[in-house]
Amino acid sequence: MERCSYVMPGAEIRRPSVSLFWLPLLSVLDLIPPGVCNLLNSSTIYSNNEVSLAEVDIYGFDYDYTLALYSNALNTMIYNTARDFLIENFKYPEGIRKYDYIPNFAARGLHYDIQKGLLMKIDAFHYIQLGTGPKVKQFMDIFSIPEMTLLALANDFFISNDIEYDPEHLYKDVSEAIGMVHIKGYMYKWVMQDLEKYIIGGEETYAVLHRLVSHGKKLFLITNSPFSFVDKGMRYMVGKDWRDFFDVVIVQADKPHFFNDCVKPFRRLDGNGDLQWDKINSLEKGQIYKQGNLYDFLRLTGWRGSRVLYFGDHLYSDLADLMLRHGWRTGAIVPELDLETRVVNTEQYAQSLTWLQALTGLLERMQMHRDSQSMEVLQEWLKEREELRLRTKNLFNPQFGSIFRTCHNPTYFSRRLCRFSDVYMASISCLLNYDLSYTFYPRRTPLQHEAPLWMDQLCTGCMKTPFLEEMAHIR
Repeated sequence: MERCSYVMPGAEIRRPSVSLFWLPLLSVLDLIPPGVCNLLNSSTIYSNNEVSLAEVDIYGFDYDYTLALYSNALNTMIYNTARDFLIENFKYPEGIRKYDYIPNFAARGLHYDIQKGLLMKIDAFHYIQLGTGPKVKQFMDIFSIPEMTLLALANDFFISNDIEYDPEHLYKDVSEAIGMVHIKGYMYKWVMQDLEKYIIGGEETYAVLHRLVSHGKKLFLITNSPFSFVDKGMRYMVGKDWRDFFDVVIVQADKPHFFNDCVKPFRRLDGNGDLQWDKINSLEKGQIYKQGNLYDFLRLTGWRGSRVLYFGDHLYSDLADLMLRHGWRTGAIVPELDLETRVVNTEQYAQSLTWLQALTGLLERMQMHRDSQSMEVLQEWLKEREELRLRTKNLFNPQFGSIFRTCHNPTYFSRRLCRFSDVYMASISCLLNYDLSYTFYPRRTPLQHEAPLWMDQLCTGCMKTPFLEEMAHIR
């Protein structure tokens, strides 16, 4: 019998010393069950908590990146306008203008060290406590991706040209430049002038709303966007009578303050979007309301607790307070799931991840062998493990990898996602795949001391990794 380790397809066989183990030669393909590369569906709704849709009577929605999804062209426009504003208004070097927007460079959930000018992805076990550590900004908003990209490229310009600069001052200027794009209404104008270019998935938004209403569900909308912008987009996606779907519509809500302050009263807008000053004693269907607060909303509607399921894309502004303080069910919209599931379904990812897991098991088991030949093999395995980690990361994003993982740990974003959302999905259109009496059951995930005996190990072929089978009898 030949002494050797598992090998990737086409890989060279490495022969450990006799002090290591006897193991038949196998390909990584032998570890992967048939069909495993097509298991994930990007239209799936994933559950962090058990949720029965039969118990949900009221569905609430944010607008941007929830009811309305935007194309990458919008990020390009935001970046270009903010970059030019930085040059023309803050008098930054003209050389920055040569840096074009790079789609898929930055990823949601990154942290920015303001003092060092570094973009970082922090895992769930090493996150920085704001206020006690270095000055760090979290980017949890999809709209923040152009800002992260501009920060990174502006930093690169100064470093590449050996120009001294203050990273903290740069951060403030970039933030203000990005803010001007929103404050001056540029983004709203671009979208309203070319809805077809910037809004995607409108037909599915109509289908979701129609289905919910036809089953007797009550709907409401709470968004920070202005009425004229929402009205134009909803007419494009749903039709001129879009307001008939909603029992309550609230614009310019000023979230997250809407959810945790009780200062601003509701104001009504007329059909032209002009502010009315009459006192609001009820929230009526067909009317448009501005500002307000959740406490008055609950008092006027009586919509409380787990009867309500609210969908939004921002884990803090949309979901955190609703789950932690008010007991609503929450659904996170994570458009990045579409790309992530496509990558996970590839054969290359399955092979890399399976061999990475196998290598880790080999390293853990064989590290007690200290002769020179064994140590040489172990060092080769460690090197290959790092190469596999990099290869797997690059499949998602060459700069930052998956938004859900840093190596074997979940990211800070992933941890917040699990904390603040009962369910999460790529878009609200995923609701079309489920009966409205469906119950979502979260999968019980193994703790580290449970992993060797976990049935999912059998399903993914991991029980075939070296020595895991002989550990299975341990109780």
